[in-house]
Amino acid sequence: MRGTEAVAYQLHNDIAVLTLNRPESRNAIDDAMREALLERLDALEADENVRAVVVTGAGKCFCAGGDIAAMRARLDAPAGQIAFNGFRRQIRTHKAIARIHGFHKPVIAAVNGPAVGLGADLALACDFVLASDSAFFAISYMLRGLIPDGGSLYLLPRRVGLARAKDLIYSGRRVATEEALRIGLADRSAAPEALMETALGWAHELSRGSLTAMALGKTILNESYETGLEEIFELGGRSQAICYSSAEHRSAVEAFLAKD
Repeated sequence: MRGTEAVAYQLHNDIAVLTLNRPESRNAIDDAMREALLERLDALEADENVRAVVVTGAGKCFCAGGDIAAMRARLDAPAGQIAFNGFRRQIRTHKAIARIHGFHKPVIAAVNGPAVGLGADLALACDFVLASDSAFFAISYMLRGLIPDGGSLYLLPRRVGLARAKDLIYSGRRVATEEALRIGLADRSAAPEALMETALGWAHELSRGSLTAMALGKTILNESYETGLEEIFELGGRSQAICYSSAEHRSAVEAFLAKD
């Protein structure tokens, strides 16, 4: 296993596994983990030998959310510094979540245990959520006197609908894997002992096509809820022109024609 202390890294053929690696803190996200995650994602997106990414947690927890020590430090700061210190940390957190959401290759969250607060946001930012039968999700911010600040205000309604998103955010209640599958919060489930094997197999299945087409298509799909049909056609047309000139398209066509 390679990588920084906060985010461990393994390569399984052409699938990268990023492991949130603070099990003693239930993989709570602190400044070091957030920066390590950004660093790893930048490197993996540039690596043409990596075709997909799986994100999981070390130990029995996926991610318990924001680090409690950082919350305590925020409250102990001088009153005149609390807001701006929080603002700077928010910017970096938003960048990390947006980096996952906009990553040009398939990203699967292999949720091996509780995904709470910012941990749930991180899972939602991935393309797909694979949940262990023993996992649960909780958008628990309001129970701490906060609003969701890690993307679930945007991402959650797109998965479960607006009314159900309000229910989960207002209540902060736990959602077990069975319910998460039923409402669309998770896409697939697996037994704990089969979680990583299932995630790697799914990642391989998703990443067999052109990386060029994947990057362009995913970018457009991520904008599809806010974009009209004509603009989608325009974006698609420009992207298709790039695909027409790609080596991947040429090779695929030549291979298909060679079968005749």
